[in-house]
Amino acid sequence: MKVFLSLVVFMSSLLFSAPLKIAVAANVSYAIEPLKREYMKQHPKTDLKIILGSSGKLTAQIVHGAPYDVFLSANMSYPQKLYTLKLASKPIVYAEGSLALLSMKRQDFSETLAVLKTTNIKKIAVANPRTAPYGIATKEALEKANLYKELKHKFVYGESISQTVSYTMTAADIGFIAKSALFTPKMNLYKEGIHWIEVDRNLYTPIEQGAVVLHSSKYMQEAKSFLSFLSSKEAKKIFKNHGYIIK
Repeated sequence: MKVFLSLVVFMSSLLFSAPLKIAVAANVSYAIEPLKREYMKQHPKTDLKIILGSSGKLTAQIVHGAPYDVFLSANMSYPQKLYTLKLASKPIVYAEGSLALLSMKRQDFSETLAVLKTTNIKKIAVANPRTAPYGIATKEALEKANLYKELKHKFVYGESISQTVSYTMTAADIGFIAKSALFTPKMNLYKEGIHWIEVDRNLYTPIEQGAVVLHSSKYMQEAKSFLSFLSSKEAKKIFKNHGYIIK
């Protein structure tokens, strides 16, 4: 009888759980699992399904009716577009990202971005600026450093920042990645100043990352709760531990 009652309670909890679909920019993939665990610890009746992709492609999917509830973008322009189209709530800034330059091999970073001009750097992984905000920041940084035109022939484009990290590790000699990608156990062996450096933040516009609740959500209360959670001290600590700037 006790087993039967336990089963009934378990099944009831499944029936009444809210399955939120969270569309998440690829750079947040390294922080989203601890965020998910913390949120579900606080809200055990809400089930989170994470959909990862480039901010541009996720935005296009939302415009065409993708049934997401909350969208975490890699910048503010995509959420602002959805807000302007009256498809989403007013965007909030949940974190600020930053660029890093990573190589699997030891590099001489004494002249910072000038390392990209050396003959041993034949391929540079960059995120596509048409779909990935970190690609926009990369292009801006290289243009301000007067290196973009000179280096463009070396670029290997990733459609998202996570794909760009993959290309950096497999198909290129070096790559511009989200600094947050370095805060994972498998990346611990790569050392600052030897394998990677942070790109000077004065070279690109601050990467303010925005989030919105979509007006089409069937679980509006839960969606708003998750959006509010992103500004909590617990969420801010997780973002900070994954290399984001929190103000």
